[in-house]
Amino acid sequence: MDKQKPHSRKKKSLGIGGLAVIVGGSVAVVALIAALTYLQIGRQYKEVFFPNTIINGMDVSKKSIDEVKKMVSAGIDGYQLRIKERGDNTEIIKGSEIGMEAVFDGSVEKLLEEQKPLQWGKHIRNFQTFDIGTLVEYNQDQFDKAVSKLSCFLEDNIREPKNAGISQYESGKGYHIEAADEGNRPDPEKVRTLISSAIMELKPEVSLEEGDAYVKPQVTSDDPDLVSQVQALNRFVNVKVTYKFGDKKEILNGDTISKWVGIGEDGKAYVGSSEVTAYVKDLASRYDTVSRAKVLNTSYGKTVKITGGSYGWKIDQSAEADALAEIIRSGESQERVPVFKQKAASFGENDYGNTYVEVNLTAQHLYFYKDGKLVVDTDFVSGNESKGWSTPAGVYSLTYKQKDATLKGEDYRTPVAYWMPFNGNIGFHDATWRKQFGGSIFKTSGSHGCVNLPPAMAKTLFENIPAKVPVLCYHLPGTESKTTSSGTVKNQNPDTTPTTGTTTTAAPTTTASTTAAPTTAAPTTAAPTTAAPTTAAPTTAAPTTEATTPAPKDGPGGDNPQEEAGPGVSQSTGKKKKGPGMK
Repeated sequence: MDKQKPHSRKKKSLGIGGLAVIVGGSVAVVALIAALTYLQIGRQYKEVFFPNTIINGMDVSKKSIDEVKKMVSAGIDGYQLRIKERGDNTEIIKGSEIGMEAVFDGSVEKLLEEQKPLQWGKHIRNFQTFDIGTLVEYNQDQFDKAVSKLSCFLEDNIREPKNAGISQYESGKGYHIEAADEGNRPDPEKVRTLISSAIMELKPEVSLEEGDAYVKPQVTSDDPDLVSQVQALNRFVNVKVTYKFGDKKEILNGDTISKWVGIGEDGKAYVGSSEVTAYVKDLASRYDTVSRAKVLNTSYGKTVKITGGSYGWKIDQSAEADALAEIIRSGESQERVPVFKQKAASFGENDYGNTYVEVNLTAQHLYFYKDGKLVVDTDFVSGNESKGWSTPAGVYSLTYKQKDATLKGEDYRTPVAYWMPFNGNIGFHDATWRKQFGGSIFKTSGSHGCVNLPPAMAKTLFENIPAKVPVLCYHLPGTESKTTSSGTVKNQNPDTTPTTGTTTTAAPTTTASTTAAPTTAAPTTAAPTTAAPTTAAPTTAAPTTEATTPAPKDGPGGDNPQEEAGPGVSQSTGKKKKGPGMK
């Protein structure tokens, strides 16, 4: 028999198509299994809540209705809420105190019924929260009573909140913001709401601090208005104003300014005007010299105290107060002199400096010192004493000077070459109608109040005296003179050159003090460049030349009083007439 050949059993390839069928089938099977598993899991959520479900603050994930009720009931039994307060104080409210009980009205069941089981996958990572408000109840009256009895509401235990504010002024440092004090006064409404919410959620603890249940300060340290106020006040008190009165200084700084500043009803920082005004008034009381007596070491070697007159320093209090207040508001420190209504020659004990006119009304003699040197030394005739027109004593300043003026009075109109008023309409001027000066002429035949000068002396004075120069008029008993002069000394020795331009009436032989002319600076206003005559009186002591012309018995003018008629000399012996400057 022939042997049969065995058949070959080679495997047949599935090919790409067959492989795809297999893979596709596997995926379908997996998908089917996954779907069945998802559905199977979803079925349980017909009876329990989805994952991450919160009801009234309780986590009821995968809990059934009965389990949720048991949770609520268990939470109520023996429930107490711990209340944490400021100052590490803790208080307790028990559920039994407030009639607390569980209440089930079908709300939980309704929530579960509305749940769609096949959507459980959406809640694996997403929370859902419900507040149905009916799982727990308490008696409202018992609750209010329990809350009101908390010790945090006792007035003895309460510290009121305090707003942030501005500190007291500290010398050299100024002001700063004082932080607010939170205090511990609870807000009753907020406390009740916070505790009620905690009870309804069966929380074991609640913090009044974290629950923002305290009354807060209305102003904190970072309040923009408060910050602005402190900055403004510090700008004021950081000012330093140095007033200079010659060698003396007055320093105004924050230690004083702090008493003047404050915060107004509009919330703005202010500088008190009344306080500034009072300060300037005090400066004036100490540095104004216009109403103070002047002490003069006269050319006679005696010291006189002169009262009256209008000369001296006088602060313009209103203008200076305004300026000072503005300086303080600006915050700019500075050195300054006050605003003056009236100025004098110098600061110090005597304010008239060393350029001044010395007018001895008793001796009827005048000295003009310029920069401490004697320039004019002459007799004069002052106001008529018998008619009540006496030239007033006092210290004044030369108002101005005018050449070729006309003096007008009630019964006269007289031209003069040199007019130099110093007290209203009272002034120095030449008196060409007079032939004699000095002595006692003024007692019966004096002027209407002006100081009549020999023409040559009036010219010298006019050419050397600037406006504002002090004029010191005084009486000095014991210096009366019984002689007069013409204003020109005639040399008794023919071999000697005549000395013109000086008076013949001498001052008392007492040697004048070497400090007669003060050594303080003369006024800064320059005198005219015309020099005094080289034959002027000595520049130190009062002259010692004796008078040579006795006063006539019949009064000024000798035998013909009409020669003396002019401004300041009345031709009538009856009614008193008013002269320049006299009332």
